[in-house]
Order: sequence, then structure tokens, then C-alpha cells
Amino acid sequence: MHETELNERLNKLALKAVNKKSKFGEDVDLGRYKEEGENLKKAEVSKADRKKLSDVGVQEKSRSGSYLQFDSSVLEERQLQRGIEIMSISRALKKYGWLKDYWWKAVAVDQDKFTAYSQLHRPMGYFIRALPHAKSEFPVQACLYIKKKGTVQSVHNLIIAEEGSKLDVITGCAVGEGTKDALHIGISEFFVKKNATISFTMIHSWGENVIVRPRSAAIVEENGTFLSNYINMRKSGSTQMYPTSYCVGKNSTVRYNTILVAPEGSNIDVGSRTVLKAEGSKTEMISRVISTGGNAYVRGDIDGQAKNVRGHLECRGLILGDKGFVYSVPELRAGLKDLDLSHEAAIGKIAEEEIFYLMTKGLSEEEATAVIVRGFLNVDIRGLPPLLDKEIKRTIETSLSSML
Repeated sequence: MHETELNERLNKLALKAVNKKSKFGEDVDLGRYKEEGENLKKAEVSKADRKKLSDVGVQEKSRSGSYLQFDSSVLEERQLQRGIEIMSISRALKKYGWLKDYWWKAVAVDQDKFTAYSQLHRPMGYFIRALPHAKSEFPVQACLYIKKKGTVQSVHNLIIAEEGSKLDVITGCAVGEGTKDALHIGISEFFVKKNATISFTMIHSWGENVIVRPRSAAIVEENGTFLSNYINMRKSGSTQMYPTSYCVGKNSTVRYNTILVAPEGSNIDVGSRTVLKAEGSKTEMISRVISTGGNAYVRGDIDGQAKNVRGHLECRGLILGDKGFVYSVPELRAGLKDLDLSHEAAIGKIAEEEIFYLMTKGLSEEEATAVIVRGFLNVDIRGLPPLLDKEIKRTIETSLSSML
């Protein structure tokens, strides 16, 4: 299909969905926010901004490439390793005509009002690709940052791992000091080709009254692996996301790891879904959720549609204090007999005997609580390169130090 015809068809679908509410989460009045034009320069990044960027994993060294966007301004796009491409999505669409074959192929353009908004406004965001058999030596980093109050930041990202490649991505999202009212819409489409791997780590550090609506999906081909890690340790006004992966190739693998803290005032509705469409495909979903006064819905869905598929869903919640709640919603679907799907969920508080035991070893009550919380959030994420695993642990530890 010609590019103009494709865009017209997508626009028609989007126009029909401009008022379509999301299935989950609170409704949002998109008219409250405005999209800022490209008017920032890298020199305008303040020391306070840099501190916030560092908190979500952004750094200058040990990277295979970097992308930095403030509001709607692209401040940096650097490719630092041969075989690994990173650039703004607008530049990528001009450079590669074939990208139209990936545009809205994993995520439905008419899914809801947020996907519709993304299509009907100019595309921003990033394009990351590992060429065939290339292996990222260090993580590729991308950062989406909101600096202006009342802004809507709408991005559409494409991430592709070509056959036999390995791509590690760490993306940090945050807001500037005092930016308490903003909207982030993030469309991310992942394509994992035969024998390829993508590990994608997303660290959120949004602010009070910031509305966050990511919409993402992955298509995983034969012997491909998609590893998705989501970390949110800070307060946000409202976050709702439900990424979906489709295992379309034989023996493909998907793993989701979620580490979430809901402070008082937060309303968070997150989850993950995997559709096992090919023989021998498998998935694992692990969630660790703490409410320190906020509300957290944690969803999980495994849909087994082929022979010899396997899936496991695990959610553990911890309540600290007398406010807020954790609501776990596990779902399993099976249409055949030759498969193995399971789930387990547990929500509770810290046992008094555990705190007492640690206090007998010389710890104060606060120190004992901190030790237990750290152990609760210590998730063994398989398949991560050592550098990325170290950065995730550092991010969690930094956030815990300020929380406890």
C-alpha cells in the first residue's frame, strides 16, 4: 500500500476512536493539555534536570547509543556502536520507506483515544534497531522527559531486533522540577525476529498529577526472546498500561518483570499479557508491588493457543500502612489440552515476628522494615547483561533510600 493511502486509512480508523475510553484506568480529558513545538536545546538541560535523568539510568558512558527528548524537542540522537541504529522516528521514517510496514502493526491504532491521538499528531519518539547478528556491547539508552507544565508528550517508538541479533535497551522517563500537571502518551512497538533477543528496561519517575498512558506490544518470532522490565518507585497521579506480547514463532519466549511502589496519592493500573500462538512458546510474568498508601491494580493474562506452550504468572503484594490497596487480577486462558499454565498471587503485610527477629539482632524497627522490603523487591531477572542488572539494582536501591 502506498504511504499516502496507508496514512489516510490509519487516520480514518483513529478518527473513529478519538473519544474511545480505555478499558482500564481513569478517563482523561485530552483537551486539558497542549503539545509543545521543538524549541529546546541541549544547553538548556539544567543541573536539576541532569540529576533526575541520572535517577532513571541516564548516563554518558557505557552506552551503545543515546536518544534524549524533552517535551517535543529531540536534544540528542547518537549511534555509538556499529550495527546498532538509534535516531528520531521522524528521521527514520524519511530514511527507510519500508518502516511503514511496521507502523501500527503490533499496536492497534484504534485501541483507544490515546492511540488515536498519537496517529493524528505529528510522530515523535525514537527508532532503535539491531542489524542482523549484531550484539549490543552496552545498553542503548533513551530518555523521554517532560519539562513544561500542561504539556502532552506524545511519542511513537519502533524497536527492531533483526535475525540473530541481541539488543539491550534502558529507557528512563521523568519530569522537571515543579512539573506537576502533564500527560505522557507512549506508543512502543517491538519486533523480535528469528533467533533474536530484546531486553527492554523502563524506569518511570513521574510527578504528582502527571497522567501516564503507555501503549505497547511485541511480536516475537521463532526462537526469539523478549524480556521486559518495568520499574516505578515514585509517585504519579495516574498510570495505566497493559503491554501485550504475541509469540508467533515456534519456541519463542516472553518474560515480564514488574517492580512497583505506589505512594499515597498514586493511582496505578499496570499489567502484562502474553498470547502464546506458536508451538513450544512460553512466558513468565513476575510482579512485586508495594503500597505505601497508594492504589495499585496489577493485571496478568496468559492466553494459550497452541500445543506444548507454557506460562506462569506470579504476583506478590505488600501493604505498608493503613491506606491504599493492591488488587491482583490474574487470568489464564487455555483452548487446548497439551499446555501448562499456572498462576500464584499473595498480598499481605510484613509479619511482626520477622521484624521482631531482626530487632533481636540489633536493628531498629525502621532498619528491620527496610531489610525486609529490600528482600521483597529483590527479583532475579534472568537474561540481563551484568551492566544492566547492576543499574537496575542501583535504581531500586536509590529509590528505596528516599522512600524508607
